[in-house]
Amino acid sequence: MENSNNLENKLAIRELLDRYCDGVNQRDSEIWGSTWSKNAVWEIPHLEIKNEGRDNIISIWSEAMKGYPFVHMIAQPGFIEINGGEATMRSYTLETAVLPDGTEIHPCGQYDDKLILEDGNWKFSHRSFKNLHGE
Repeated sequence: MENSNNLENKLAIRELLDRYCDGVNQRDSEIWGSTWSKNAVWEIPHLEIKNEGRDNIISIWSEAMKGYPFVHMIAQPGFIEINGGEATMRSYTLETAVLPDGTEIHPCGQYDDKLILEDGNWKFSHRSFKNLHGE
């Protein structure tokens, strides 16, 4: 059985993932941005996109969200592994988004994450997204 500290950290990491999705669903850059570490990296390798630094990431995301009149995202962790003040997680996403012309897209994806404890809270330090199916 896992020790209670590890379970508490896994729960905190799961809550971080939930807060990330809530920020997307609420279209709230403050909520969404609070999930990133100061020196985070967010990349989408198949699109050759790599963004660095929390402020830059938030700015790019806020601008990108203007292109979607509606977005809904849910995520489920596949695994969480903790090693002191660092962790790795793989999670799977289901999204529904509406484009400006009314077209709906439904991407299913995978995030491979690195996390760190920053100021006593778990934050994403590196997120790499891979589209598994859909648009």
